[in-house]
Amino acid sequence: MRTRNWGTTAICVLALMGLVLGCKKDSTASSPVEITLDWKPEPEFGGFYQADIDGLFKGRGVDVNLKTAGAGAPTWQLVASGQTEFATTAADQVLIARARGADVVAVFAVYQTFPQGIMAHKARGFRSIEDVFKNDGILAAEDSAWLKYLVKKYEPIKVKVTGYSGGIAGFLAKPDFSQQCFVTSEPLLAKKQGGDPQTFLIAEAGYNPYTTVLITSCKTLQQKPEMVKKVVEACREGWRKYLDDPSAANAAMGKLNTEMDAETFKQAAAAQKPLIENDDTNKSGLGTMTAQRWEDLGRQLVELKVIDRAPAAGGYFRDMSESLTTKP
Repeated sequence: MRTRNWGTTAICVLALMGLVLGCKKDSTASSPVEITLDWKPEPEFGGFYQADIDGLFKGRGVDVNLKTAGAGAPTWQLVASGQTEFATTAADQVLIARARGADVVAVFAVYQTFPQGIMAHKARGFRSIEDVFKNDGILAAEDSAWLKYLVKKYEPIKVKVTGYSGGIAGFLAKPDFSQQCFVTSEPLLAKKQGGDPQTFLIAEAGYNPYTTVLITSCKTLQQKPEMVKKVVEACREGWRKYLDDPSAANAAMGKLNTEMDAETFKQAAAAQKPLIENDDTNKSGLGTMTAQRWEDLGRQLVELKVIDRAPAAGGYFRDMSESLTTKP
């Protein structure tokens, strides 16, 4: 399908201190706010749609409008420029944004395990993602941090890396063709069309950024801390309900995204569950994030020369688990 490629620390630190120490009541907490999603309505956003259709935002006094930005949209730029209050992106994009001086901060992480993968033909007999790089053939992938990581990890490589134009036509037509994928999407489509996909998670090779990360601006976090907390509460409750029963939200998303049929929605929702829940979420709740994970990612991006310097961990994410009043 895709890889999602596209204020200052002092302001952010003040914002986080405000949340810890207490801020004045938001004067604009009830005004409409937007959550801009970085792809089409699909199960990776199911909990947000569940929160909307169940009235979980409105029940907390927040009028939320869910919208999609389209393929490849730089959602963090929309947040940093004030065009949307919230958006989704990946954790590495948050660090890239911060390294460029953008005013963004992460407040909730849906995927605890990076859902990006590489899809190869099962007939080739590959046993690990390393085999994709150590054998002849074609790998269709966008230039990205995770690709840089894998090329460096497995160099010298034999596979020919080309650009990625989307879809699965090349995979179905060529037996030596591998491609990037979201493990909840392209493999399901390929199998449905008679292909023999075998998927390797990039996270298993050691690159594992949080994904479908809800971000806002430090300015918003500072000025409207209660509104941000309510949005995160609703998202967390929505995701719990969606994981327990995705049928209602799938039906709602299916009306907005007619390219995916009901059975694929159901399969994708089931496939992503183990990527969303883990030991950390069992302990601290859905959407939780740890400083160690962020710091490890920052070091990797510096080593890959994607960014020159990793921002201070306290400035670009806020794990709101302990501040939430609702514990689903």
